Amino acid sequence: MMAFLSSLHVTAQSFRKDIDAKPELSASNGVAYPTPSGKLTAPPIGYVPVYISHYGRHGSRYLLSGQDYIRPLQVLERADSAGILSEKGRETMGKIRRMYAESYKRWGELTPLGAEQHKQIARRMFKRFPSVFRDSVWVDAKSTVVIRCILSMENALQELLRQNPHLRIRHDASEHDMYYMNFSDKKLAQQKESEEVKETMKDWEKRNMNYQPLMSRLFKNADYVDKNVNAEQLITDLFSLAGFVQNSEIRHSLSLYDIFTPDERYRLWQRTNVWWYLHFAGAPQSGAKQPFSQRNLLRNIITEADSCLALPHPGATLRFGHETMVMPLACLLDLNGSYVQVFQVDSLEAKGWIGSRIFPMAANIQLVFYKIPKNPKADVLVKALLNEEEATLPLPSTAKPYYYKWSDFRRFFLNLINSYHD
Repeated sequence: MMAFLSSLHVTAQSFRKDIDAKPELSASNGVAYPTPSGKLTAPPIGYVPVYISHYGRHGSRYLLSGQDYIRPLQVLERADSAGILSEKGRETMGKIRRMYAESYKRWGELTPLGAEQHKQIARRMFKRFPSVFRDSVWVDAKSTVVIRCILSMENALQELLRQNPHLRIRHDASEHDMYYMNFSDKKLAQQKESEEVKETMKDWEKRNMNYQPLMSRLFKNADYVDKNVNAEQLITDLFSLAGFVQNSEIRHSLSLYDIFTPDERYRLWQRTNVWWYLHFAGAPQSGAKQPFSQRNLLRNIITEADSCLALPHPGATLRFGHETMVMPLACLLDLNGSYVQVFQVDSLEAKGWIGSRIFPMAANIQLVFYKIPKNPKADVLVKALLNEEEATLPLPSTAKPYYYKWSDFRRFFLNLINSYHD
């Protein structure tokens, strides 16, 4: 996979070019994890990594429900029985049947690629920061209670043990920890469905979406489509299927992107990008506070870090969950300026808000902590990585870019989450 840029601040034109060159990038939260650049800015003299705090999304998965495959398949099969499907429509129907067979009764489960992604992320983490994982330090890992997250955690831990068999591992997946691992804030959830959000979405779709050209390529009779096909739902389903091909082994022999024109791919990606922004980011239309859904997680990160940093050999804290946590957490941390408030959603890309760069499959946020072993009174420094690329924080950096004082971090973000009131 091509490496993502570390900064959100790229032009709309450049991302359109990226999608044209690699259609898989239009899959939004369905993008398979990219290979990171491997670049890291060296720490200030004398500082070494001592602790890592991490929250990661599960790896590549199948679609969440059998209906995600069956619903579009039934539409095409009924049209085929009526003699209405075009050659392209029949070809598409055959591909979806193959996808359905591959994923049968594995809805939402981790794919082989998803397991491999977490092995590789863990391997790179170990190789990049060997001083964190030396000797018999503790690695504390937690997962949400969803099986794809548990298996992602286990694949990562197995790889760390391969690198250092002396590591001491604690791993757990319990409802006890869901208040921060997978918290759902009812009041914020209601604001996601505000009338302003609905109207913003409806207005954008009315101005930008045209479903008829694709319908004419799949079906031979426009009257049949008007009477029997929900064009918006079918195209949404087909685009989701096209994006998820890259996450399973069938990617080696099948693609659905050929049914879409470059303009259609781009517009459908834009629609999804707007949806995620309105529902999980700093959108004023949903109250500008959605990132605070992760206030419990951020408080846990700070508390755990304080506790671990007091130890002579802190080790690592690893957490495995979902993109619906990674996305708002990245915005709450304002990584690469992602906590933006955009009233005109047409300008999202110009503002640099591109969700595909934040939450691909296996997306992860790593906070890496540095100390000077020979000077325990020196400031503890912290660096943020988004998908293993260095990311900026809304704090004054040290003489070295991407390195921040932990005291500044904890003061700023504790004040931020303490300022939030239901």
